[in-house]
Amino acid sequence: MNDIKKHDDARFVSRLTRQTLALILAGGRGSRLHELTGWRAKPGLHFGGKFRIIDFPLSNCINSGIRRIGVLTQYKAHSLIRHLLNGWSWFQSGAGDREFVDILPASQRVGGEWYRGTADAIYQNLDIIRTHQPEFVLILAGDHVYKMDYGPFLAFHDAQQADISICCLEVPVEEAAGDLGVMTVDETGRIIAFDEKPEKPNSVPGKPGICLASMGNYLFNTEFLYEQVIRDADTVDTQHDFGKNVIPGLIHQYRAYAYPFRDQETGDQAYWRDVGTLDAFWEANMELISVSPQLNLYDKIWPIWTHQVQSPPAKFVFDLDDRRGSAIQSMVAGGCVISGSIVRGSLVFSDCYVHSYSEVTDSVILPDVDIGEHCRINRAIIDRGCKIPEGTTIGIDRDEDRERGFRVTRKGVTLVTPDMLGQQLHFTR
Repeated sequence: MNDIKKHDDARFVSRLTRQTLALILAGGRGSRLHELTGWRAKPGLHFGGKFRIIDFPLSNCINSGIRRIGVLTQYKAHSLIRHLLNGWSWFQSGAGDREFVDILPASQRVGGEWYRGTADAIYQNLDIIRTHQPEFVLILAGDHVYKMDYGPFLAFHDAQQADISICCLEVPVEEAAGDLGVMTVDETGRIIAFDEKPEKPNSVPGKPGICLASMGNYLFNTEFLYEQVIRDADTVDTQHDFGKNVIPGLIHQYRAYAYPFRDQETGDQAYWRDVGTLDAFWEANMELISVSPQLNLYDKIWPIWTHQVQSPPAKFVFDLDDRRGSAIQSMVAGGCVISGSIVRGSLVFSDCYVHSYSEVTDSVILPDVDIGEHCRINRAIIDRGCKIPEGTTIGIDRDEDRERGFRVTRKGVTLVTPDMLGQQLHFTR
């Protein structure tokens, strides 16, 4: 069998996935999401009507055949951990070391410190990684929305005899400038430079105006990973970060390759979203209600798994000229009641109630929200548990929204949380 056939062979890829341990970095706060992540880690944030962001890399692992997974948590992880326990323990019963989702919280295992960076998070769990004896370690960002088969990535890594391979996106130079980590590669795809947020990114050979931006997904040969994170741990004046410290320091000595993330059927740039700002979060959710969204949540071949409370079907009640429960160009989750109101161009998550004579337009309504009668909500994100009083308008007058303590984004999306409404859901004393 020649090398090309070898690395396309399903059995060969299956062997690679069985020899891989996936570690999902899920400890980030997501500070650019402001109050939306005030009580939850970014990977635990609700997305797409019924999911959490963490469900996407987890589902990618399961669908790819990688069934040994660790999730590293730190910042306000209670909601995230509860979701993992409720939704991601179903496949591990009796499987022992063959398949599992382990939760690896920051626990000062080494040196008495919390996780000080992405590389340090791995370093502090080396003892656990060693017990599983993987041949490869796949390190994934836990806060991005995308669907990806990691099997071809593993096959590429093996074919290149790489020490480390990095998933990347092809993006316009002006989009990456000053904002993204960018790789410079030669004609073979080998990385020759890694720059964190450069003002003038280098273009891909043969593709002027296009550069390679890191997705934050790294594939290491296991022994090589041990060497690099230990070296980083012993280094002074480091932020213990893969993108800022570890990777730039190794590319000139070792075999580091870039793996462009493309749609396997079309070869075009694949769907990937960093929902790290309120505007990006709102936009990514709004994309899903289009007729043919790029992210297909109805794909039975590549399902996104999650945990959801067993709720009754969504219900739409009243059918009068001035009081008709309806949802147009929208997604409405189970347990919702749209009572004599109109939902248009919006996502309504589970167990929400929209009372009569109200109108919700171009908005993201997170779970357990109650919207009173005669309300008008437009271009808004309503956080979980909000009780919107009767007659409230949100997103109609931006200046008024700001005066009431709501957060209005640069693109005119209004965020409302229970605290902003004087409704305290979280008590510390």
